[in-house]
Amino acid sequence: MRPLPVLLACALAGTFIGCASAPAGALRPATSPATDPQRAAVMAVVDSALLHINRGTMVALSDLMLPEGQVFPARDRDGQGTVSVRTAAAQRAVGARDPIIERGFNPEVRIAGTIAAVWLPYDLWANGTWSHCGVDQFTLVRVGVA
Repeated sequence: MRPLPVLLACALAGTFIGCASAPAGALRPATSPATDPQRAAVMAVVDSALLHINRGTMVALSDLMLPEGQVFPARDRDGQGTVSVRTAAAQRAVGARDPIIERGFNPEVRIAGTIAAVWLPYDLWANGTWSHCGVDQFTLVRVGVA
């Protein structure tokens, strides 16, 4: 059996000036077909991560991460950028939070050997209201390879 990719790092950046909600036709459904099996495996992990982010199940999100993995929530508000760092353990400690709707679209996937990166623009809705948009950057590694 081929080893699956896992999250090494996940940078969640939001609130870019001038971005708007993606048109419905631009959205990439979670079940979109992928012609490349490696790309499909990478996107399956990203789709799982988004599913857990949307459901607010942060423990399940951390289950996708290596123990050394980190999440880097970044924000740009009023011209001020901020970033924080959460280890997989700290992400686990976040526990559950209110569900949201974060929709990813037009992913850019790059794979080199055991490393993959996904650049995923998104928009985010909370309580049925548009909140912000930005880009998620997922870095994945395939573990258990000789």
